[in-house]
Amino acid sequence: VLVIIYRRKVINDDISNRLKYIFECICPKYNITLGEWNHDKDHVHILFRGSPNTDISKFLNAYKSAST
Repeated sequence: VLVIIYRRKVINDDISNRLKYIFECICPKYNITLGEWNHDKDHVHILFRGSPNTDISKFLNAYKSAST
């Protein structure tokens, strides 16, 4: 679950689609595949798969940087 800062209700369908697109662009660089994607107004639920040698913290930092 990724939460918007201060839990502001800013995620609509268009923003969710853009966030998903950014996620799918970054995934191949870290050997990650997207399983499920769902959103609410102030957070995003992401289910993804990665290999054992995937550095998840670096991936999440790259995703957060790209999506801001």
